[in-house]
Amino acid sequence: MQKVTKEVYLKWYEDMYFWRKFEDKLAQVYLKQKVRGFLHLYNGQEAVLAGALHAMDLTKDKMITAYRNHVQPIGMGVDPKRVMAELYGKATGTSQGLGGSMHIFSKEFRFYGGHGIVGGQIPLGAGIAFGDKYHDKDAVTLCCFGDGAARQGSLHETFNLAMLWKLPVVFVCENNGYAMGTSVARTANHTDIWKLGLGYEMPCGPVDGMNPVKVAEAFDEAIERARRGDGPTFLEMKTYRYRGHSMSDAQHYRTKDEVKEYEKVDPITQVKDIILEEKYATEDELAAIDKRVKKRVVECEKFADESPFPEKSVMYDVVYEQEDYPFIEHKI
Repeated sequence: MQKVTKEVYLKWYEDMYFWRKFEDKLAQVYLKQKVRGFLHLYNGQEAVLAGALHAMDLTKDKMITAYRNHVQPIGMGVDPKRVMAELYGKATGTSQGLGGSMHIFSKEFRFYGGHGIVGGQIPLGAGIAFGDKYHDKDAVTLCCFGDGAARQGSLHETFNLAMLWKLPVVFVCENNGYAMGTSVARTANHTDIWKLGLGYEMPCGPVDGMNPVKVAEAFDEAIERARRGDGPTFLEMKTYRYRGHSMSDAQHYRTKDEVKEYEKVDPITQVKDIILEEKYATEDELAAIDKRVKKRVVECEKFADESPFPEKSVMYDVVYEQEDYPFIEHKI
């Protein structure tokens, strides 16, 4: 793994702060009904993405995740203006406005989407890894999902085949504690989700998902194992979301005091403290980064606001049609 240098800490700080402010802006425009439907925000979980990107080879490695999926493609290289435009349903979005909040996608930057079906991306992630192994592409896929998806039967089917075929995939459970609103302790008789890997003799373990250094170290080991042909790893990132499951979540299942306790280990604050302690930057220099980040977010909002909505005909252009489909008699 690349050494965690001054430059890495400063990049982590700016990236995570941008992701946080980007999501905060989405919450604001959602209340103005500029973004419709569901909206699942990543606030608090930024260290998982920051650490993952540090360990990945972004020229070939891939990522697939669930519906909390706005900042991951930005980290992979997608223009954040296009991501925000997609959330607005605009023609300049990553899928011409047809995917929306839960379905950001970029083939160019190897981000294979957010998926609205709980756990639906787990077998798909293994399938991407299977394709890479079949074609000798030397690429590794990170397949991310939440603690709620860990209860899906497709996870077990996928784990079994991934181990059997030694697929180059890293399974990542971003355990933020509550799935849609039910604590882990109420959905199974075990709370250590990582132990599900033991039944398949899959290398597995828990990781402090609030610390990007710990995350990067765990991902580096897992990615290298996959790349050399030794198969998958299952990592449970113990993290926390500061906002509700989605914007419609009243959060009756937890207290404000609990959230405040987790805010004490906020990944952005942790990185900022190290930067100041090691004298990598001054308060004024960090303030300059903050100002730059907020300006970028405003530019994203302006781009999305001013972009046009797609023509209705676009919907028909992306629907598969086979004119000579057998067994169907066309009558006029």
